[in-house]
Amino acid sequence: MVERAADLELSKRRVEALLRPRNVVLVGATDRPGSWAARVYANLTRYGFDGPIHLVNPGRTELWGRPCYRDVRALPEPPDHLAVLVPARGVIPVLRDAAAAGARSATVFSAGFGEAGEADGRARRSELAALVAETGLALSGPNCMGNVCGRSRLVTLTDFRPMQVAPGPVALVGQSGGVMIFTQTVLQERGLQAGYVVTSGNEIGLTMADYIAYFAAEPDVRIILCYVEAVADVGSFVAACRLAQAAGKPVIAMKLGLSEAGRRAALAHTGSLAGSAEVFDAVTGTLGVIRVDNLDDAVELAELLLHTGAPRGRRLGAITLSGAYRGLLLDAAARYGLSFPALAPDTDARLRALLSVGSLVGNPLDGGFGVLSSGDTYMACVEALDRDPNVDLLLLQEELPREPGADRTESYMRGVEAYAASRAAKPIAFVSVLSHAQTAYSRELRAVLPHLSFLNESGKALRAIARSVRRRERAAHSEEVVPEGPRADAAALARLRATAANAAAPQALGETQSKELLRRYGIATPRETLATSPAAAVAAADAIGYPVVLKVVSDAVPHKSEVGGVIVGLRDAAAVGEAYGRIQRNLQAHGIAAPVEGMLVCEQVEGGVELALGLHRDPEMGLVVMAGSGGVLLELVRDVAFARPPLGDAAARALIAETRAARLLAGYRGAPPCDADAVVAALMALGRLAVDLGDAVQSVDLNPFVALPKGGLALDALVVLGRG
Repeated sequence: MVERAADLELSKRRVEALLRPRNVVLVGATDRPGSWAARVYANLTRYGFDGPIHLVNPGRTELWGRPCYRDVRALPEPPDHLAVLVPARGVIPVLRDAAAAGARSATVFSAGFGEAGEADGRARRSELAALVAETGLALSGPNCMGNVCGRSRLVTLTDFRPMQVAPGPVALVGQSGGVMIFTQTVLQERGLQAGYVVTSGNEIGLTMADYIAYFAAEPDVRIILCYVEAVADVGSFVAACRLAQAAGKPVIAMKLGLSEAGRRAALAHTGSLAGSAEVFDAVTGTLGVIRVDNLDDAVELAELLLHTGAPRGRRLGAITLSGAYRGLLLDAAARYGLSFPALAPDTDARLRALLSVGSLVGNPLDGGFGVLSSGDTYMACVEALDRDPNVDLLLLQEELPREPGADRTESYMRGVEAYAASRAAKPIAFVSVLSHAQTAYSRELRAVLPHLSFLNESGKALRAIARSVRRRERAAHSEEVVPEGPRADAAALARLRATAANAAAPQALGETQSKELLRRYGIATPRETLATSPAAAVAAADAIGYPVVLKVVSDAVPHKSEVGGVIVGLRDAAAVGEAYGRIQRNLQAHGIAAPVEGMLVCEQVEGGVELALGLHRDPEMGLVVMAGSGGVLLELVRDVAFARPPLGDAAARALIAETRAARLLAGYRGAPPCDADAVVAALMALGRLAVDLGDAVQSVDLNPFVALPKGGLALDALVVLGRG
């Protein structure tokens, strides 16, 4: 995986040209009511773009009281930014003329560049990509809905609804124009200003990585919120996310690809191949990216991170207004890996004295104890919980008043704001019982409470908190030093790369070759011997010691158990001889006539926990390390997690902890614990192998890898080479 940080410096300048142009040329201008061209012109003038606006339409000499030109060469000054709203077949000639005339950037609204897989569209896509590479034109789109830059007051967005155009802390970028428009509307309703809205479309020119890199350097921006259908260049995307992480700016990403249907939808929409959202998590999770499942969660996270930031841990304190809501919070905390711990003894004693109660008050603290009896009592309870060493974030049940009249509520909120702004030790957030809309009145009140978050509904609120904490936890892995370890020598790696380069299709190594490679990286395997006759198999079994396993070795049989190529539990010489012949007959019954190297006689390993470890190449995000429950459980319950290579000790342990197999390793229902260190070592070894072979390896499958009370062994192994 190559990270192209140097290239992003150039791309940031291109995004600057796109979003802060010297002038805008509307190509395909028309005053036809409802047309996108008319909407773009209306928005450019309505929101006061701070440069000249020129109109191009060869069939008109005047529009909206302005001169209209036949083409870009007839303009009174060199074009700088083009808003292109002509049919797809006319886009490339327009851009070529504009680039020759000095244009630096363009937004292409037109579709017809291979989104549906049509041959002429794919050809246009290739031609447009070549034009961008040749001219250096900063291209947004095609197949997009325009952009917004609050600082330059550039609004080429085709949305006709009123919007707030001003610098702001949120930058929106997405491959769907509709999703960006809807998200901006909700953010605006919540009082969160999006200073930038970019609809990136098919990303033939500028990509998500370019925009993220630009926003990482923009001082106004504090949150980058993305809708991602497919990542065009993983190396650049990773580099851009690193820039945002270094700048302390969270990237919130809604990633399409949780299901096969979702991946197909992304392919149909942008003409790109979407990969697994789980692998997206693995690659970007340590880079400060928070993936969300829906746009509601993205908005909730933006509210939390902008106003209070993420808590340092998973322990919550709360003051509720009803016992029922107390229960809802407790349920939500359990669901999302958070907790409401017991209060420290000093805190409990202070609260009991304050509220004149003799029993433990508990956490969450029920307002029925008298918390709301006065403003002073309420603030004293807030301060007591905030100072409790067992609490990382304080939640207060209340929602913003929608109209005048809730004087006590407003007074309490203003008191908490003053406390949060001056001396609070922890983040403080208000949380509502249900999701609710805001009014102009509530937005005005919210604007004077900037040090508090106002979260909607317990489930959404605690889900956002949990994701923000997880970002902090995973970021620690990005700074981990990955230790050196055993690895294959340069000559062996060169041979494997040559094999991959020369293969017309992915090529599986035999089991003996696969295991030999893994042993070079320090992954242990059972004692085993290749036998080419029944007599040799018996001799090998006698030397290894019974019981043994017999399995076929053939490049034509990568999945041995499916064709009866594996027999276990062979406890004497007669059983070994009979099994040898039985496997041969099974192969014949399945029509396998390819050369068979022989039979592998293996030490039978009993007990322990079976895991599936390996490397997996995602079609979009590339190579990742995989861990999960072994055997049929891998597919039956899909107990699997991924991590970006290479892995250090902490990252490997975190990967295991994401699976249910972690409980089995710890000793489940009285079973003895198994050697987690051996599993960690194997995962780190796979990370080194991934780095060494890079694009030359398609996958590595250790299923099962058995973790024993002491040590661990790869019982079966398959390495598949090929060009990534």
